[in-house]
Amino acid sequence: MPDSKRDSSETTSLSSELNVEQALGMIGLGLMQKISKDGLTEWCWSESEDGGKADLTFLRQKLELTALAIETGAPLSTAEVTQLLGARPGSAKTQRGGLIAKRISRNVWKLLRSDQDSSHWRN
Repeated sequence: MPDSKRDSSETTSLSSELNVEQALGMIGLGLMQKISKDGLTEWCWSESEDGGKADLTFLRQKLELTALAIETGAPLSTAEVTQLLGARPGSAKTQRGGLIAKRISRNVWKLLRSDQDSSHWRN
């Protein structure tokens, strides 16, 4: 009898010390260790599969510049639009990733969000 009381008290103290996230983490760690012991290493991620390391400084600058270009309505060159959209615009009005690039004249573009009212852009 004393052993079962001691076991239940240890279980109670252990369960009160771990939160849900920690318990799930331990279960996941145990599963990953078991998989690696069994030689099942199918779940290998490499940088080439996930696109490599993210340059968050560059991403932040790109997002800030995109927001600034939309807010100010500043004219942009084709190269600048290509950099901000991540692809060269293929027509006079190109939509990509929630952005619309509208060609104003040769090598002059304006950006706006696709959810904005674009009635003033219609020809």
